[in-house]
Amino acid sequence: MTTILHKAATRGHANHGWLDSWHTFSFAGYHDPERVHFGVLRVLNDDSVAAGMGFGKHPHDNMEIISIPLEGDLEHGDNMGNSTVIRQGDVQVMSAGTGVVHSEKNASSSNPVKFLQIWVFPNKRDVQPRYDQKSFASEDRRNSLQTVLSPLGSDGGGVQIHQDAWFHLGRLEKGTALTYDLKDPAHGVYAFVLSGDVVVNEVLLNRRDGLGITGAATLTLQADSDAEILLMEVPMN
Repeated sequence: MTTILHKAATRGHANHGWLDSWHTFSFAGYHDPERVHFGVLRVLNDDSVAAGMGFGKHPHDNMEIISIPLEGDLEHGDNMGNSTVIRQGDVQVMSAGTGVVHSEKNASSSNPVKFLQIWVFPNKRDVQPRYDQKSFASEDRRNSLQTVLSPLGSDGGGVQIHQDAWFHLGRLEKGTALTYDLKDPAHGVYAFVLSGDVVVNEVLLNRRDGLGITGAATLTLQADSDAEILLMEVPMN
């Protein structure tokens, strides 16, 4: 088993006033040749957008883009005709494929919106762009791992993407112990702690720490406090 630990404070950081963004992997003006991606996981941005502000229309192609609001609501629009609000408890995915243009804005005029934006390399290029969004009850991941993303065409639940990837959210009470068996032992898992303290395969992770794990068929999780965690199982090549 091989692990790589990314402590929260070592992430790239850019504060533009209206946008406060932390980058686990190289992004925009932050570049670290040792932190470009973890397998097909390319971007893990931890963003806070000020009230009424947001990203204007901009293009993407050949990328699976996942948004997970942690606090507040995110307004989305795109050239596929989608105009929606992504709320806390939702997970949204956009398969950019041959190309999409979209915008994202804080839906609130008084409070910031905090969300994760995650990019995953697809396993098929130049697909027809698609959009998916689902809501997930927090209670359904109490002391368990809730599948929120799975491969397109699978029956694994959650939103689906063009990649053999699986995302799971867990809301753990202090003292809870869980195991996670990988769908494919050749995959890696990137664990990202949203809140609290969790020991993953004997490595203590605090709030916003990340841990990449390869060469393990099973993960063990132990909550040292009430905690929330995101597990991302992805192909490594």
